[in-house]
Amino acid sequence: MTFNEGMQIDPDRVSSGGPGPGGMIALGGGAGGLILLVLALLFGGNPGSLLGEFTGAQNKPSAAIEGTPAHCKTGADANKYVDCRVVLTAQSLDSVWSTELPKQTGRNYTKPAITLFSGQVGTGCGTASSAVGPFYCPADKTAYFDTSFFQELVTKFGSSGGPLAQEYVVAHEVGHHIQNLLGDSGRGQRDPRGPQSGSVRTELQADCYAGLWASYADKLPAPGSNQPFLKPLSDKDIQDALSAAAAVGDDRIQKAATGRVNPESWTHGAANQRQAWFLTGYRTGQVRACDTFSATDLNNPPAMR
Repeated sequence: MTFNEGMQIDPDRVSSGGPGPGGMIALGGGAGGLILLVLALLFGGNPGSLLGEFTGAQNKPSAAIEGTPAHCKTGADANKYVDCRVVLTAQSLDSVWSTELPKQTGRNYTKPAITLFSGQVGTGCGTASSAVGPFYCPADKTAYFDTSFFQELVTKFGSSGGPLAQEYVVAHEVGHHIQNLLGDSGRGQRDPRGPQSGSVRTELQADCYAGLWASYADKLPAPGSNQPFLKPLSDKDIQDALSAAAAVGDDRIQKAATGRVNPESWTHGAANQRQAWFLTGYRTGQVRACDTFSATDLNNPPAMR
């Protein structure tokens, strides 16, 4: 998968940081934060304090990047550099959701802020380190990315390194923003763990929303252009996204971290579930098909039967 080379990168699309510590729980923490939660729940620890140690204890300065990196100009740069890829993926997500969200739900789309950072950053949900991976903070409506995570996704968790694997991660976090706009963000916090929990359903829905984006991203013309942001997606591109989705499945991470699987501590869903819900969004392109909260069988979404 590649971006169309002539796509222009908006120099103002990346925000420069969050407003500082707050108290609201962030959504969609990546593999680093997920491992912390898995270990705490498996061995009787306090996941809140353990996560706090990783996200707030170090006395390091915030290192947000001020605006879009200067080398990010066009789609050709997004095809070459991962930070540029995050920015242009965000623009593609804006294009798809600004069209499809009001069309399908009657709700207007407002852009989330996007922050690239290195090491540690202050957010409306508290201070976060790179260890928690990419995440979305509902309090400041911002998705945060330390791009070093994408290499860890390959080397530590076995994902493929294809571009759509990385773009899936961005689309998943923006999926949490869609949940925030639709009033669904709090549902996972009320039911935080277990194979049928609200937390798992929240994460699987964000995977489905990521698939929905992919369904339109290579077809819907970009604003001011007759071309879409992405060139046509191949089967390999979709396999790259599915590889990333599986890599951050609770069962895969638990097995790697502890040698066993405990579904009662799941917070994000199993590898096969994450893949199934991404494919549901991709194949249907419909918000209503992503209703994980009404699903009776999370392993077998209705649209996949």
